[in-house]
Amino acid sequence: MTLFDVSEVEKAMNGLESQSSNSDGLRRVYKKMLESGPQRWVCKPASAAPLEQVMDDCPNFRGVLEDLSNHIELAVVNKRGLAMIPVLLAGAPGVGKTHFAKQLAKSLGLSYQFLSMGTMSAGWVLGGSAPTWSGARHGKIAASLIEGDFGNPLYLLDELDKTGGDSRFDPYGALLQLLERDTAQHFKDEYLDVSINASAIVWVATANDISLIPDYILSRMAVYEVPAPSQDEAFYIAQRIYDGLRAELDWAFEPELPAALYDLVTEIAPRDMRKKLLDAMACAVRGKRTQLLAAHIKATHVKQARSIGFTA
Repeated sequence: MTLFDVSEVEKAMNGLESQSSNSDGLRRVYKKMLESGPQRWVCKPASAAPLEQVMDDCPNFRGVLEDLSNHIELAVVNKRGLAMIPVLLAGAPGVGKTHFAKQLAKSLGLSYQFLSMGTMSAGWVLGGSAPTWSGARHGKIAASLIEGDFGNPLYLLDELDKTGGDSRFDPYGALLQLLERDTAQHFKDEYLDVSINASAIVWVATANDISLIPDYILSRMAVYEVPAPSQDEAFYIAQRIYDGLRAELDWAFEPELPAALYDLVTEIAPRDMRKKLLDAMACAVRGKRTQLLAAHIKATHVKQARSIGFTA
């Protein structure tokens, strides 16, 4: 795909004031754009089969994955990159939303870009700042596309509902142009002031409370309510994580998690499961055991609950 028009970049660079210190940074970026060229690779899925692995790892995301499979099949028929409406994953903390996005990018061969919206204070972080500002620079979107090899990375907008900042520099404002495919084709970073084709970006956002997100953003996204995994799904997820940990560790652990751990293991949130199981396995190794016991799992709960402080 073509990321930008070379003649537009050349014109912008030629128009810079030669003696202006504010122009030095811009000139470097323009030169990098011309050196790297406007063409970028686009990952094109050959089938929806890779999503089966994601389904195994994240069974509570079945509804999302079924829709994504349809979009992938459409992309395969048209021999194009994945084109889909931005996805918003809404659900309680700990259900595995961020993990799902990472697994999705990995399964589709997409580069993964993480943006913490909860810590983003201004739209210029995404869309660049005016070159007249002190310390001005291009935003994260333009930077990743210019510096990357692919034009369709997966961007995770983590905790979209926690987006804050001064209303004059609203981070949501920068998303308006980016979330619409037609306008994203001519995205203009405020610092660079040249059109960049950001239309192939795959957008995935997470939120705990969608009521905090403006309607004009929600209307541009496909919203999915992600449930916590059922007990059976949670135990299945735990077994898969346990299998992966067994493969990493040089210890003869039993291949199956004991059924006696069912209630204890299924209480653990998906995002905490790997750490809890690894801690439990460490307890087992210390006790020279090859099978996890309830005491090993309970020990991780006690350690987490232990207070930290200073004593006189």
